[in-house]
Amino acid sequence: MDASLEKIADPTLAEMGKNLKEAVKMLEDSQRTEEENGKKISGDIPGPLQGRIQNIGEQGHIALLGHSLGAYISTLDKEKLRKLMTRILSDTTLWLCRIFRYENGCAYFHEEEREGLAKICRLAIHSRYEDFVVDGFNVLYNKKPVIYLSAAARPGLGQYLCNQLGLPFPCLCRVPCNTMFGSQHQMDVAFLEKLIKDDIERGKLPLLLVANAGTAAVGHTDKMGRLKELCEQYGIWLHVEGVNLATLALGYVSSSVLAATKCDSMTLTPGPWLGLPAVPAVTLYKHDDPALTLVAGLTSNKPADKLRALPLWLSLQYLGLDGIVERIKHACQLSQRLQESLKKVNHIKILVEDELSSPVVVFRFFQELPGSDPVLKGVPVPNMAPSAVGRERHSCDALNRWLGEQLKQLVPASGLTVMDLEVEGVCIRFSPLMTAAVLGTRGEDVDQLVACIQSKLPVLSCTLQLREEFKQEVTAAAGLLHVDDPNWPGIGVVRYEHANDDKSSLKLDPEGEKIHAGLLKKLNELESDLTFKMGPEYKSMKSCIYIGMASDDVDISELVETIAVTAREIEENSRLLENMTEVVRKGIQEAQVQLQKANEERLLEEGVLRQIPVVGSVLNWFSPVQASQKGRTFNLTAGSLESTEHTYVYKVQGTGVTPPQTPSGTRTKQRLPGQKPFKRSLRGSDALSETSSVSHIEDLEKMEHLTGGPEQDVLETSSPEPHPGAPTLQDTEQTGALQNGAQRPEDDRPQVEELESLR
Repeated sequence: MDASLEKIADPTLAEMGKNLKEAVKMLEDSQRTEEENGKKISGDIPGPLQGRIQNIGEQGHIALLGHSLGAYISTLDKEKLRKLMTRILSDTTLWLCRIFRYENGCAYFHEEEREGLAKICRLAIHSRYEDFVVDGFNVLYNKKPVIYLSAAARPGLGQYLCNQLGLPFPCLCRVPCNTMFGSQHQMDVAFLEKLIKDDIERGKLPLLLVANAGTAAVGHTDKMGRLKELCEQYGIWLHVEGVNLATLALGYVSSSVLAATKCDSMTLTPGPWLGLPAVPAVTLYKHDDPALTLVAGLTSNKPADKLRALPLWLSLQYLGLDGIVERIKHACQLSQRLQESLKKVNHIKILVEDELSSPVVVFRFFQELPGSDPVLKGVPVPNMAPSAVGRERHSCDALNRWLGEQLKQLVPASGLTVMDLEVEGVCIRFSPLMTAAVLGTRGEDVDQLVACIQSKLPVLSCTLQLREEFKQEVTAAAGLLHVDDPNWPGIGVVRYEHANDDKSSLKLDPEGEKIHAGLLKKLNELESDLTFKMGPEYKSMKSCIYIGMASDDVDISELVETIAVTAREIEENSRLLENMTEVVRKGIQEAQVQLQKANEERLLEEGVLRQIPVVGSVLNWFSPVQASQKGRTFNLTAGSLESTEHTYVYKVQGTGVTPPQTPSGTRTKQRLPGQKPFKRSLRGSDALSETSSVSHIEDLEKMEHLTGGPEQDVLETSSPEPHPGAPTLQDTEQTGALQNGAQRPEDDRPQVEELESLR
């Protein structure tokens, strides 16, 4: 294959081959120079393409070069162009048929993967309906064609075929997969035969069957041998597609995939398999009538249609047979390496264990809780509680979705995808045949992927075990409501129900949003290992607190208590502020009324004459008014206006009413030094048995007990001062000493001075 360019007799092909060799040499030299200088090829490309095509490689540049070369070739003379296109098309078809073991086949190159199947269906219609060209839809109406698709086929494939062929949807027949015997993703052959017989009895024509050599979801292969026998028996066209067809290029091929070489047609996608960008898909088929293939659109006289094979023709020559086989073999080895490694990991279930030849690995995290084992194993499926089964299914799906997203970020070269299967639920798929050549996946990436899975398993197990306990604690806590969100992978979702919460209302709740925003801020300030988020609006437009994954054993009771107490404190503080605002507003109104009354009383007390400017000044000079100092002070604690006469007369402010205690966020639970919030106490362990935490707490209690006496004395000496006008015990004793002052006058003088100073 590598020396085919030199053997071409046509001078145009020889000259083109020479130019291609020079172009490849220039690419190799430029890439080698860039690598020596520590640069990338894409670094010199400006604009949005910069940094995006560094993984194309030389074979990618060759494929892209084919599109430009095709535009130049189209300008040649018609005779030379015809010879050149015929040679390129025949060589590419011959190479593909030999590589993938499809003897005596023809090839149709197309950009859309499903386009080849649509043309094959049109070919089958023309082959089975002889009068279709003349009568058209009348022939189809009298005897409706039936296209059989597997239930595990690609989504939207049947609708695409009906739209392209102009057929109604009843012409499609979905064949269920095995449920009792065999794989759940393999076509049920016995049921398919029953469907075919029923359609024949109803006057329909079984036209075409689409089988899978590697389903789009999990990579299962249908029983090709039995399907081929059934199609030959009833004259049905058999078309095969799937990723497992790439293994036909290897030395060892499984019998189920090898049987696909006897089918009527197959669709190959060598672009993703070999890491070739902008390379068309290929549909190989067997048919002897060139007139029908021309009518069906599988062959064309347009130069542009025939030049579609040029990028693939250049790429196949550049890679060679050894390069093609090596890439496919490397992808299969990666999948086998991951599958063997995952078998040794606990709580990981592999879904394709029965097919070792499949290059697709689908796995998911699965763990049965101790409390749910009797329910799931001892009760039949029809009698199982739907709520319990659905809850556990949604929990595992959310955790697997989180695991898949984490692995995609940690190991981007793995090319993982997260998908939702109907029976198994959310799973993670590793398909190196579709991604390894483009992403450059290596064996080290697979080992890193397994290590990341093992590091995430404790977090998944711990979170799954704490979910039920969290739900029970929240249900038992007053003022908290547990919210079931199946898409949240964390411990759970909780909502605080405040006093004015209207559960039946669908309106916005500004007060609840304010409380939850403050609660989220307080919880994030605790600097715990848990993550707290304000989730999206729930069904009733209420805010919730979403608690993330738990990496270690968490004290759920303390967590729930902290959430409840903190939310209650925020609500009380908010109410206290609102009440204080209302009290101040009423106090201002009352002060205005009292100031107006005081002005009226002052006018009556001074008289009208004193208000006249000249007369009032003369009267005030002869008879000054003894104005008393009157004022008002506002007591926030009592919420009332008080007179300032006490302050002006005695020079002392009144004590007023003792203010209530402000809600405090302190917790009664004592933590050890360095212990983060919501961690379970390790007091029963050996490291903290008698010498560390217990002795430290006992020392603190002893110190508090010893310092209790002096603190009490200080509190007694700093008791509130009595009213200046009220007699005290000290004043009584000193008065008695003054009455007996004839005996010791020297000692009485200091006492009198002290009494005067106190007054």
